[in-house]
Amino acid sequence: MAIRLGEQAPDFTAETTEGQISFHEWIGDGWAILFSHPKDFTPVCTTELGYMARLKPEFDKRNTKIIGLSIDPVGDHQRWVKDIEETQGCTVNYPMIGDADLKVAKLYDMIHPEASGGGPRTAVDNATIRSVFIIGPDKKVKAMLVYPMSAGRNFDEVLRLLDSLQLNAKHTVATPVNWKPGEDVIIPTSVSDEEANKKYPQGFKTLKPYLRTVAQPK
Repeated sequence: MAIRLGEQAPDFTAETTEGQISFHEWIGDGWAILFSHPKDFTPVCTTELGYMARLKPEFDKRNTKIIGLSIDPVGDHQRWVKDIEETQGCTVNYPMIGDADLKVAKLYDMIHPEASGGGPRTAVDNATIRSVFIIGPDKKVKAMLVYPMSAGRNFDEVLRLLDSLQLNAKHTVATPVNWKPGEDVIIPTSVSDEEANKKYPQGFKTLKPYLRTVAQPK
């Protein structure tokens, strides 16, 4: 099945480096980020997993759990973690899903539904399993990013995107191009001027009837 924004993230049970989880139950009442990898012991993914470990305190502040996935058994993940710690200088401090049978990859439409999980598979066989899913407390998919194997993901951008999504969820505002936390935001066209005046008594700026900006709500 295709994964679409605004639809419920598929639930699943899987083995991870921190034991078996039921995904929706594991998410709980917060946010979650699921990011996938085509193979263990691959160079680009090694750097990504290490960087996410360093960023984890920032996600914690935002009530957001992070979880990795790779198309290899959990036992391989546990050996890979040692390489990540050695080369990236940080401990992997979040669970990693073992998906050797491609169950989750297929469930999240990251690989052809007829792909076989049996036998040896290379990273190239799993090249499309390079996605990031941001999932809200309602268990719905809020954002998706897909990268090729050759380009390391920008997880600072994932954090910025999460900030934008959480701001929208709390205050019903949109964020302009290249927005950073603390900068002005956009009042959606679904909010009338009358409603905006009540909501923002400090005032807002009207550039066009459809383009109104206001200081970021606290």
